[in-house]
Amino acid sequence: MTALRPAAMTDETAQTPSPNPPDGYEESTNRGPFTTHNGPFFHRINDDGTFAHGFRAAQQHCNGMGIVHGGLITAFADGLMGTAVWRATEIVGLTIRLNVDFLSIGKVGDWIEGTATVTRATRSVAFVDAEVHSGSRSIVHATGVFKLMPRHKKS
Repeated sequence: MTALRPAAMTDETAQTPSPNPPDGYEESTNRGPFTTHNGPFFHRINDDGTFAHGFRAAQQHCNGMGIVHGGLITAFADGLMGTAVWRATEIVGLTIRLNVDFLSIGKVGDWIEGTATVTRATRSVAFVDAEVHSGSRSIVHATGVFKLMPRHKKS
């Protein structure tokens, strides 16, 4: 039996594009094993102190339909929000709640990037908004609630 390949997965798009990030991005090398396995991922700190993370969508990031897997985008948004919590509080945050609204798709070759902002933090939890996009096309809007783990506070 021959497996059918969706039209989106032609021989041309099956090639893995170079991750070539835009200027200002550097590879994120100190991530956990899950993120490292699913990368490469990149980051930058903007002049105003905000941050962005990104990756070049490759075949390895796609589902059977040839589009970037929703689970990868969800994990990416979760990582954005965790970074925002750390940068705002200097305390590790563990995801309690994650809501993801899918607005569009990512395709092989797309530069996909996002950022997140802590909208409120108490002594025990942080509330976060994240946006993931490719160019001007919004892919995901996500919100999350993170449990702050003070034992893991930055020294």
